[in-house]
Amino acid sequence: MFGIPGKQAVTLTPAATGQIVKLMDRDGHQGLRIGVKKGGCAGMEYTMDYAEQIDPNDEVVEQDGARVMIAPMAQMFLFGTEIDYEVGLLEAGFKFRNPNVADACGCGESIKFKDVEGLSAEQGRG
Repeated sequence: MFGIPGKQAVTLTPAATGQIVKLMDRDGHQGLRIGVKKGGCAGMEYTMDYAEQIDPNDEVVEQDGARVMIAPMAQMFLFGTEIDYEVGLLEAGFKFRNPNVADACGCGESIKFKDVEGLSAEQGRG
């Protein structure tokens, strides 16, 4: 795990918490698993999937009845992220406010992270 003792890896806004609880209740999921993968014009993309079970290597964040699991390879990149759920006129969806992002594409779907050495140093592991 890549966390700091006593501090959650990610935080959820009340809007995100409410939406995650609805998704968990609707189909009986254990929560949402978030991660990152290569792709998009900036190099990386966030992933979100329903979680049917909790992997022992996941970082689990529970807040007000909502549960988010962070895939092991994504923990370093997501530490310190605030997850929100925004509803607009044309779309609704989860938004990630991530201090580890160095750049993002214009559409907001693809991100580029700071290098691993920089992240490790900032988070006291370097």
